Order: sequence, then C-alpha cells, then structure tokens
Amino acid sequence: MSKEMLNELGQINIADEVIGIIAGKAASECYGLVGMASRRLQDGIAQLLGQDNLNRGVEVVIGEDGVNITLYIIVQYGVKISEVAHNVMERVRYGLDSMVGLHINKINVVVQGVRVVTRQKDREGKKRVV
Repeated sequence: MSKEMLNELGQINIADEVIGIIAGKAASECYGLVGMASRRLQDGIAQLLGQDNLNRGVEVVIGEDGVNITLYIIVQYGVKISEVAHNVMERVRYGLDSMVGLHINKINVVVQGVRVVTRQKDREGKKRVV
C-alpha cells in the first residue's frame, strides 16, 4: 500500500518503504539510540539492524485519517528511556512533515533492548599511536 496525495499538477504516490526509511533515518539521528531493532524478538534477544535496513525496524500503517508508525529501537544503557522515546517521536514527526507533508496520527516506540556502548579506545585497551 502507498500514500496517495493530490495537488494541482497531479497525483503523488509514496510507498510505505519510503516512509519507513525516512522515519528510521530521522530516529537514528537521536541521542541515546543505538539503532533500529527487528520487529520481532528471537529467543528474547533484539537484533540490531544496520544502516541499510532502517525500514525493517519501522512499521507503517496508512489509514483514511492519517499514518500510524511503530518504531522498534534499541537504546543506550544509562540514558533515560522516556526522553529518548520522546525525542524519537518528535524527530520522526518533524522529518516526515517537512519531507513528505504527511499527517501523522500516532508514533509508537517499542524499546526492544538496551545495549552498553563502549568507546573504541576502551575496546582496544590502549591508546592508538599514529
């Protein structure tokens, strides 16, 4: 299914995948977000998706009165989850409104997991000398 929009020049069809990619990219720019997760848990473990699979962590439902979006995310350990979710909602709403001009009914955020993020220097155990 796709979102159809009419203007004075003709008709515009926007695929669900495009809306999902825009929403996933906007969400991934938020502080405290490690990445997008797959929509289903396997053995209680959330699978972290790469940058090329951003729309797989987004569910888009287009209705008569607007668009409902559900984002599946993994947050960084130590951040306030409610603030990260609120920032994701606001950024996705702004991104879709400014790029596509869609009316968003709901943006649901499902936190699939929490990950500890280590810095590159900590993982190597020493400083890199170049």
